[in-house]
Amino acid sequence: MAGGDRRRGWAAALGGPAAALAALTACAGPAQYYEGTGVHDTTAADLAGTWQNSTGTNVLLRPDGTALFARLDGQDFDFGDGWRLSGAGTWQLTDRQGGQVVRLALTARTGVERRSPAPTATASPPPPPAAYVWSLHVGRDRQGGVGLFFFTGDPDAGDTYVLTRAVPGP
Repeated sequence: MAGGDRRRGWAAALGGPAAALAALTACAGPAQYYEGTGVHDTTAADLAGTWQNSTGTNVLLRPDGTALFARLDGQDFDFGDGWRLSGAGTWQLTDRQGGQVVRLALTARTGVERRSPAPTATASPPPPPAAYVWSLHVGRDRQGGVGLFFFTGDPDAGDTYVLTRAVPGP
């Protein structure tokens, strides 16, 4: 086989896989290749306290590394299953190359609710997990305040579930 024929043979052999790879990566959304917030200066003491969102989720991160939470939805594709977990667990602040992440682990489930309205699915969703781990990205708002978030649903959508520090009552 001549040099030109050999090159055409390699090009033909690699063309199919290269085209498939290009098609797969073309639909990759922001969450799928998310590199982080770039925040590296938050301490565990900055995060200790109560966090909430607009749907009634409440997360208490205690200074000793334990956590209590109520009505916390699943992240990524698990969000579509519609369950909301309550219970106790642990949390730990980690620092990755792309930014800090809080690893929140449910170790003792005390309750399960279904999000309303229920997600529309063609099949029955799987049962809610007895144990679960969330990865909450640490971010900052424009004023420098700390916030926590994770991605929900299809990674192509880039939808986020945001937790903000609870405002103390009167």
